[in-house]
Formats: sequence, structure tokens, C-alpha cells
Amino acid sequence: MQITDVRARKVAKEGKLKAVVSITLDEEFVVHDIKVIEGEKGLFIAMPSKKAVDGEYRDIAHPINSGTRERIQSIILEEYQKELLETEVI
Repeated sequence: MQITDVRARKVAKEGKLKAVVSITLDEEFVVHDIKVIEGEKGLFIAMPSKKAVDGEYRDIAHPINSGTRERIQSIILEEYQKELLETEVI
């Protein structure tokens, strides 16, 4: 499985949410609404989720193992940093 496209939309308002991202896998499958969040230890991603009847949020789609999560997070955060640099130059 390869991530073949990453599209990040920066969030203009102040707060912990920095961007909303869509990724394409193998040019065949898209996952929308991955969030880039500023945490106490730096940036991390949150997979798309939905509020359940009990009030808890549950991921709609997510990696099965930590290695895949780390790879996805690394690629997304790298693309987000590129976007930041491009907008600073303009």
C-alpha cells in the first residue's frame, strides 16, 4: 500500500487543529478528514471519527498497526510542513 497523494487544507482559526487532510492510497482509495493537531509533544494526526450514541468518538477508518500509523503520520506531517513553508515564502 502506497500513499499516492496528500492534500492538506490549513485551518485559519486559532486552536489545536492545524489542518484537515485527505490521502489517496494506491491511486484507488481516499480517506478524508484526517486532522493535524498540535499537542503538548508536537504535531500528530487523528484519524476520521464519528460521535457514537454513548457520546464517545470512534474512528471511522484507522491503521491496524503502529508501523502503518507512523508511516501515514510521517508522510502527512511532511506534506503539512511543505505547505507551511510554501505559504511563508509567498
